Amino acid sequence: MKLLIQPGDGVDRLLKGIKKAKKSIEIVIFRFDRDEVTRELVDAVERGVFVHALIAFTNRGGEENLRKLEMKLLERGITVARTAGDLVRYHGKMMLVDRKELYVLAFNLTHLDIDHSRSFGVVTRHAKLVKEAGRLFDADTKRQEFVPEHAKFVVSPSNSRSVLSAFIKSAKKELLIYDPKVSDRNMLRLLDERKKAGVEIRIIGHVARNRFQARDLSRMRLHTRTIIRDRRDIFLGSQSLRQLELDARREIGIIVRDGQILAPLVRVFEEDWAASEPAESSEARKMAGLPIGKTAKKMAKIVSKNLPVDPVVKQLAKAVRQRKGNGKMGAREIEQTVKMAVKRAVRESVKEATKSVVKGMVEEAAKPVKRE
Repeated sequence: MKLLIQPGDGVDRLLKGIKKAKKSIEIVIFRFDRDEVTRELVDAVERGVFVHALIAFTNRGGEENLRKLEMKLLERGITVARTAGDLVRYHGKMMLVDRKELYVLAFNLTHLDIDHSRSFGVVTRHAKLVKEAGRLFDADTKRQEFVPEHAKFVVSPSNSRSVLSAFIKSAKKELLIYDPKVSDRNMLRLLDERKKAGVEIRIIGHVARNRFQARDLSRMRLHTRTIIRDRRDIFLGSQSLRQLELDARREIGIIVRDGQILAPLVRVFEEDWAASEPAESSEARKMAGLPIGKTAKKMAKIVSKNLPVDPVVKQLAKAVRQRKGNGKMGAREIEQTVKMAVKRAVRESVKEATKSVVKGMVEEAAKPVKRE
C-alpha cells in the first residue's frame, strides 16, 4: 500500500501505474487537465491496452469541458462512458490497472488539486478492495445499481452513511479530520457523543456551529476528505461529512489500516494543524459586532491599495523554473498558477486589512465618551 501526498508527489506514481498496465486501465474522471496523463493513456492504447474512461455527466463548471474531454479521448482510441444523471453529481476518483491495482484519490487529475491543494491518495493491491472497485466501475459504466459487498470500500450513497457512522462511533481516544465542510446533523451528533466520551476531536476545515476544535488550512487550498481514528485506522476518499455527499452524490473512499501510510499522514496533519489558524479567529469574533457596511468599505479600500503583486510574479516565475526540465507550461497551468497566487495574495491582504480595521474600531470604541 502506498500513500500519495499532494502537493508534492504529483502524478508520477499514476504515470508509473499506467505505463506498467498490460491488459486494462479503467479510470473515473470528474475534472481533468493533466496532459501527461492523457499521453500515457494514449501510449497504453497504442501498445494494446484496453483503456476505459468513465466521465462525469456534469460538474460545477458545466458540461462543455467534459464533452470536449470525451471527444479528445475518443479521438485517441480511448473507450469513453458517461455516468448516469440520477445522482446530483458523480464526484468519485479512482483508477484500476489490470484489475490488480487500485488508486483511490481525494484529488482530481488537475493542476489545481495536485500542485496547489492539500490532498491524498492511496494505491493498493488488496484483492477484495480491487474486486469491489471493479464491481462499482462495471455497475456505473452500465448504469446499473451498485450493491456493496465490502464495508472497507465506501461508496455514496450506497453505504457511506452507515460505514462512516460506525467508523466514528468506534473512536476511543482521538479523531483527526480533514474536511472542507462537516455539517450533517447525524454525523455532528455522533461527533458530539464521542467528544462527551472523552475523545479528542480536531478538524482542519469547517464545522457547523463551531462545536469542535477547527482550523482553516491557511497555507494552501484544502481538498481532501480524510479521517484518522485513534492513530490506527484511516478513512480516505471524496465524501465530506455532509448530507449531500453522503446521500445524493457518487463518492468513493476506502478504510485502511497500514502503518506505512499512517505515520506520514499523521505527520502531515500535525504540520498542517500547527501552521493553521482557528476557524473562528479573534478578529472575526470582534468583527461580528461592528457595523458591516462601514467595515466592508474600509477593508475594501485597504485591500485595493495594498494588494501585493510581487508574490504573484514570484510564484509564476518559480513554476516556470520548475518546469524547465519537463517542457513548456500550458495556458491552463499558467492560469491555475496565477489564480492560486492571486488568491493567496488577496487572503494575506484581507488578513492584514482585518487586523487594521479591527484595531481602529477597537481603539475608537475605547475612547471616552463626551457627555453633553
